[in-house]
Amino acid sequence: MNIQALMQQAQTMQKKVEANVENAKKELATKEVQAEAGSGLVKVTMTGRHVVKRLTIDPSLLEDEPDMIEDLIAAAINDAVRQADELYEETMAGATSGMGLPPGMQGLF
Repeated sequence: MNIQALMQQAQTMQKKVEANVENAKKELATKEVQAEAGSGLVKVTMTGRHVVKRLTIDPSLLEDEPDMIEDLIAAAINDAVRQADELYEETMAGATSGMGLPPGMQGLF
């Protein structure tokens, strides 16, 4: 086995993985997740890169206690973060699939 050929193959695979990961990150910046709390009284839209794009609060909620509003906002944002994390994992798994990486190595990117 030619070690130089093996090294070139590894470098080619690394460049391909890096390109796929970069494309996946760009894709994540454009994909959005939506979460809500309080049966839709608070809604959050977030990108796959954890950027909050919109926060909507039902006007009827503004008559309630500030603590309740704060809790619902936090719950909606936390749910959006969870969804964005899942989207990230799915997208990155797709970017590194078919590369022959051992289990557990795909999460390094």
